[in-house]
Amino acid sequence: MKTYKIPLLFLLTFLLPCTLLAQQALNGQVLDARSRQPLGGVTVTVVGTGSQNVSDSQGNFQVPAYEAVTSLHDKFVSLHFELPGYTARTVKAPLLSEDELLVLLQPTATNLSEVEVTGYETNRPLLETAGALSVIEPEVIQRFDESSLVRAVNTVPGVRMEERAPASYRISIRGSSLRAPYGVRNVKVYFGDVPLTEANGTTALNLLDAGNIGRIEILKGPTGSIYGAGTGGTLLLEPKRAKAGEHQLQVGATAGSFGLRRYTTTLSTGGAKANALVQYTRQAYDGFREQSAMERDVFLLSAQFYPTTKQTISTYLIYSDLFYQLPGALTQAQYDENPRQARGGAQGSVVQNASMNTDGVNTGITHEYRFSDNWRNITSVFGLFRFQDHPFNTDYERNGMQEYGARSRFVYTTRLGAATATVTAGGEYQRGLLLARTYDNNRGKLGNMRTDDEVLAKTGLLFTQAEVALPAGWFLTAALSYNDTRYDITRLKLAAAGADSRFVRDFKAVASPRIAALKRLNEKISVHASVSSGYSPPTDEDFLTSDGVLNQDLEAEKGISYETGIRGTLLNNHLSFDVVAFAFRLRETIVSRQDVSSVAVSRNVGSTRQNGVETALAYTFTDNAEQFLSFLQLWTSYTYSHFRFKAYQQNNTDLSGNKLTGVAPHAATTGLDLRTRPGFYLNLTTNYSDRIPLTDENTVFSEAYLVAGARAGIRRPLGRHLSLDLFAGIDNATDQKYSLGNDLNAFGARYFQPAPPRNYYGGISLKYSLGKDN
Repeated sequence: MKTYKIPLLFLLTFLLPCTLLAQQALNGQVLDARSRQPLGGVTVTVVGTGSQNVSDSQGNFQVPAYEAVTSLHDKFVSLHFELPGYTARTVKAPLLSEDELLVLLQPTATNLSEVEVTGYETNRPLLETAGALSVIEPEVIQRFDESSLVRAVNTVPGVRMEERAPASYRISIRGSSLRAPYGVRNVKVYFGDVPLTEANGTTALNLLDAGNIGRIEILKGPTGSIYGAGTGGTLLLEPKRAKAGEHQLQVGATAGSFGLRRYTTTLSTGGAKANALVQYTRQAYDGFREQSAMERDVFLLSAQFYPTTKQTISTYLIYSDLFYQLPGALTQAQYDENPRQARGGAQGSVVQNASMNTDGVNTGITHEYRFSDNWRNITSVFGLFRFQDHPFNTDYERNGMQEYGARSRFVYTTRLGAATATVTAGGEYQRGLLLARTYDNNRGKLGNMRTDDEVLAKTGLLFTQAEVALPAGWFLTAALSYNDTRYDITRLKLAAAGADSRFVRDFKAVASPRIAALKRLNEKISVHASVSSGYSPPTDEDFLTSDGVLNQDLEAEKGISYETGIRGTLLNNHLSFDVVAFAFRLRETIVSRQDVSSVAVSRNVGSTRQNGVETALAYTFTDNAEQFLSFLQLWTSYTYSHFRFKAYQQNNTDLSGNKLTGVAPHAATTGLDLRTRPGFYLNLTTNYSDRIPLTDENTVFSEAYLVAGARAGIRRPLGRHLSLDLFAGIDNATDQKYSLGNDLNAFGARYFQPAPPRNYYGGISLKYSLGKDN
């Protein structure tokens, strides 16, 4: 071989890989790990070379291979992904792979412009969402002991959650507890994309553990244009899911005053093609009051699969076994004498073993298919099975419930000149069968059968919504739904006797429109206004009272809400604010009153005027992980409620103009959150409630109260794989005597459900990382 050919051969050997690299590129897409929506503007940095690229509006990015090599021997490249509002992530990928790289970024929003919401089907930042909407992030749920959602939900203005007994919840959004003597009514609840509220209008929220929930969005006021019947509001609960790229085992234990014990185990794994989370939680409580113990076991399986870049399959299954005792309400004299006692007498709670026993399974599966960048469909199917065994003070109930349903919608996005339009259209259907039997309660034992009923509930809606994003920061929304509800009640004891046994209540289908507009004044502030209407039919428990009487004259509530608000950030993003003023008009208002046998009876009483202001403020002094004091924030929420009966005749007494029962005119929550770089943290919270009218006549009020609580602890890694959260807390540090979950319009003047005095808790959580995707 000639000597000049040898250098040429070496030159070709060197240039050939470079030529191949110049023709190769690493392609990929970046998505939001929570919503699976594309993320534009993500900075993609090649580790080792500093070369940078940016993802486009569809989340797509391309890194030429020649920019990624530091050596001709490289087979892998490390890419670092950053976007404000998301946790930065480094991913290791094959250098010359022909497969598209899928990267998921976890949201960690710190201000309103970064908080993305799904309410009203917008998938937009909160700053671009027209409507009164509050978000409860995981950090808010975890700032308490997670034994209950009550304290986390009560940080939100306009919302009040009560616990009449351990695990006996009631939620009021803008006064909606007026018609809820117990349980969750007139508030629609979703778990993921699946309704948790049943076809009969009730929600068994107490079957969930607070640790099952990753995030909560609360929509206030009528939302029938998207979510069906309801004049109170909507709760969107996001199931806890595994984080992308993490594989970990977490165990925790909490113990506290009055026999509180809580244990939880969570195993999660998250990858590019699938994620799964399995969680088991057990909670027990001896109770502050007599006859107030509870036990609950909850198993959660939550998973998502991404078989292709166009498909996402989400599924969950919850099994819950719940038992809790019912101490009953006290009179003022009993409350003053000894708040720990239970309701006494011949039908007292201890004598009758008043309690709730529920076993239930909820399951659902959601399939999202993205036909193109413009078209997608989201379809869910779901079902539940539940058995209840309840000895109450005045009767004994045994119920079986089974339900199935489906929800589907198509979403189309297109450009209209300089504007972007998103059109959503779909429907939802639920069918539930309740087998309800009531008996005499003979000191906690089954007595003679009183009633034997089958209740078939069917409810559904068709909905459509158009949202247009216009130039100059304008967003316009118009939505409409068509809602229908029907109850078929078969009284089997009458059928056996040959009498007329079938009763049908078919509510007239109602159209519920919503119109909203939002204007971004600048990058930091937006204003919005909306008009929405809704209707809310009675629940089956309103119709079928526990004494066996059919309440057939009830009509559905109908309401219209006007609201306007402003939200945003000031002072270099240190101050965030969200202020909403609203005027709500409700017709055929349903109220609940107890009769002589303590049975809650609902009836329509006229109309109400509900005007109010809801304010949320937060000032962040520092938010810098590199400093010793890494985070310090002071926040507050305040609610002003000027709620009045507009037209209300009670027998011969005119109650028009009276204050709305069960609503505090003024309520406020304030908190201070502190974190340090070594891992120490402190959460302080105070809650204030004004006097609450307990009767429609406004003759009895609960006293105003101010309670305070705190949680302090340390979170830090213990080596490479293990991390620790060691904490202790105090509730009702002011040792305030107050009632949380009053019985409204109660017979025998039994209004008060005493809350625990000063109490303490402490716990530990250990998280073991099984490895991370690099």
